[in-house]
Amino acid sequence: QVQVVESGGGSVQTGGSLRLSCTSSELSFDAYSMGWFRQAPGKESEGVSCITPGSLSTSYADPVKGRFTISRDGVRNMVYLQMNFLKPEDTAFYYCAIKPFGQACGNLHEWQAWGRGTQVTVSS
Repeated sequence: QVQVVESGGGSVQTGGSLRLSCTSSELSFDAYSMGWFRQAPGKESEGVSCITPGSLSTSYADPVKGRFTISRDGVRNMVYLQMNFLKPEDTAFYYCAIKPFGQACGNLHEWQAWGRGTQVTVSS
């Protein structure tokens, strides 16, 4: 499996912000749709966001629309998730994920590969 590394998680209070980052030393993200999904303890994984190559389009799950912004930097081979106005229900492990080559974002539940995740905790 391709090694994808996330960073930027942490603990914040309700209303706070965090920026998650994702990179890989093994794979250039340029040609892939990239995204994030999350999983809270005892719950199924939930797709969060996706961005197509060249940042031509983005998609978001309803619970994060208007609060989260996904972006990518081809020069640095990075994908970001800016999370604002965080809520306790955003608490989860967040995973950076890769769509199969040539696939657009489509649904936010199917991914080819992902990293080990980074913990986000939002306290009330």
